[in-house]
Amino acid sequence: MKDLLLITPPFTQLNTPYPATAYLKGFLNTKGISAFQSDLGIEVIAAIFSKKGLTEVFQICDQPQTLNSERIFVLQADYIQTIEAVMDFLQGKNQTLARQICSGNFLPQASRFEQLDDMEWAFGSMGMQDKAKHLATLYLEDLSDFIVECVDENFGFSRYAERLGRSANTFDELYDYLQNDFTYIDQITLQILESKLQIVQPKLVCFSVPFPGNLYSAFRCAQYIKKHHPKVKVAMGGGFPNTELRELKDKRVFEFFDFITLDDGELPVELLYSNIANPNSNEFKRTFLLENNSVVYCNNSSKPDYKQSQVGTPDYSDLLLDQYISVIEIANPMHSLWSDGRWNKLTMAHGCYWGKCTFCDISLDYIKVYEPIAAKLLVDRMEELVAQTGETGFHFVDEAAPPALMRELALEILRRKLSVTWWTNIRFEKSFTQDLCELIKASGCIAVSGGLEVASDRLLQLIQKGVTVAQVAQVTRNFTESGIMVHAYLMYGYPTQTVQETVDSLEMVRQLFEAGVLQSGFWHQFAMTAHSPVGMEPDAFGVIPQVNDITFAHNDILFKDKTGINHDKFSFGLKKSLFNYMHGICFDYDLQEWFDFKIPSTTIAPDFIVNCLNQETALNVKPSSKIVWLGNNPSVEIFQKSKKGITWEMMKLVIHNKQDQCEIVLDKLKGEWLLHQLCLWSVHNTSYTTIGQAKSDFETQFEDFELFWFSKPVLKLKEYGLIML
Repeated sequence: MKDLLLITPPFTQLNTPYPATAYLKGFLNTKGISAFQSDLGIEVIAAIFSKKGLTEVFQICDQPQTLNSERIFVLQADYIQTIEAVMDFLQGKNQTLARQICSGNFLPQASRFEQLDDMEWAFGSMGMQDKAKHLATLYLEDLSDFIVECVDENFGFSRYAERLGRSANTFDELYDYLQNDFTYIDQITLQILESKLQIVQPKLVCFSVPFPGNLYSAFRCAQYIKKHHPKVKVAMGGGFPNTELRELKDKRVFEFFDFITLDDGELPVELLYSNIANPNSNEFKRTFLLENNSVVYCNNSSKPDYKQSQVGTPDYSDLLLDQYISVIEIANPMHSLWSDGRWNKLTMAHGCYWGKCTFCDISLDYIKVYEPIAAKLLVDRMEELVAQTGETGFHFVDEAAPPALMRELALEILRRKLSVTWWTNIRFEKSFTQDLCELIKASGCIAVSGGLEVASDRLLQLIQKGVTVAQVAQVTRNFTESGIMVHAYLMYGYPTQTVQETVDSLEMVRQLFEAGVLQSGFWHQFAMTAHSPVGMEPDAFGVIPQVNDITFAHNDILFKDKTGINHDKFSFGLKKSLFNYMHGICFDYDLQEWFDFKIPSTTIAPDFIVNCLNQETALNVKPSSKIVWLGNNPSVEIFQKSKKGITWEMMKLVIHNKQDQCEIVLDKLKGEWLLHQLCLWSVHNTSYTTIGQAKSDFETQFEDFELFWFSKPVLKLKEYGLIML
């Protein structure tokens, strides 16, 4: 028996657990509250995509209506025969199957494989394992298409019945849908849920609902619990209620849930448990409940929320980590990070240190309340998670990771000599110098994603992004040259955006990919949310919102742009062009070729990005800059040099890195000074030497520090691990 059962309802990610329940369980551990967690999504996927599951799918399916589904139905024996071997392979249990999959005659193939001709060239660089993952992914997507057409139209690998949760200002449609018979997905979900309830016997079941695509299943599960386990209390929290249910009024919601909590869940859930364990308690934090047949928002606790240092280390126990599958949807190494590999999820800082972007929910606590975590505590948690999960990959799921904290995190990882791999989301700001990028790369960072949004300086200023296109180009270059992949989030249809600005933005993106400083990207159309500056002050941004009565969800707001431009029509062309750019092709295509309607010519010079990248960096350095040596201790050789009868002693330093080596020759005295300094500058030291301190020390023995600092030997050192922060 456990006090709480924490559930992520279907569906989120296939390759790694959504972290909310692991975060919450880690906190509950610090309070001595026992909890069991389950990701119903991956358990349902594992049940469907098995011999037993597919056999049932083909038995209960409707008559195929398309040639593609008819083909899959005819090939059902081949799918049933291969499914468990493919799932084992994607779970990392049967890697030798890659050769079979790549042979071309192992997997049954339907329409998803038609795109292979466009991508075949890419797999040589990705390798056989990745090629096999991609082919196996197409195989699963074919089966998904069949399920959507012939079994359950609401199915999707990372969402279920998402349309019922999107912009649902009233509860009517979802409520009516919940009166229907169980779907095939429901049946599997509820069978697994019942088994958890029998084993755990919880007092309280907490559903974490991060997205609209989890909402229906959460309600269906809650409905089942209310009917079959009426004494068990049921709560909902997570990203969806945090953003969408802040104006909840419909009391029918409480036929399913006893409580709905908002924002950080630690204290609200602790208080819910206290109320259940002690009936005399009546203290709540940011919680909706039903009182006297009316929906009330109860926030009567004076207790402050827990600091990030107090919430404990995420706990991934109970989750079936060996069931998650790694998939590769398109042949792009950066893009595959979201779906390939098991990542331990952590957060460097609560909220966003910038907190100004006008399209973002900056009025809500998850953005507004900024609280960084100390680097040492972060790395403590990383070590705990490696020990717990056996996985050394980390995805920091920050809104925007702070550059200063990334620096301290990297230094701490290097000091502890940890071998980890990590990636995160950032802002493309000028703090990301070449040297900082080199440091975080050395600590294990392989990729960053960040919002370029609209590649237009006018609109970036309107968005209050705090960057320019030129700055983004230079920062992405710094990351790329350090060996860190870069993904850009791109936006179109922002209020007042003109057709010309959309075309020019596409040209900027084309040039960034052609210059090799972006490896991946994603276009999304601007959506106005209720808690963003645009949503709260629509007149200031030239939009006319659609006003609806809100009794259930309220986040996305339908609106009209006063420009009258139909931005929808750009969607296909923008995404098609980006798909090709991500594969490194079609840079020579005229932009008009991506659209089936007339667009204006770009006003951006064809060498705009190249010119941004060619701007010379000033050689001056700040006296307060810290010097860090990432390299190994050099080997030393003393020799004599003679010229015109004069002999003097020289020192040769030989420095080895993982790829090659270099030699630096100095006169002996300067060589000895530098050798001593390299020990002081080592990344493993906790005290730093600044440029100013190094200059003062140097000039007690020699003259002209600047001449020495920018000499060829020291510049060569900078290629082998000498950085300034």
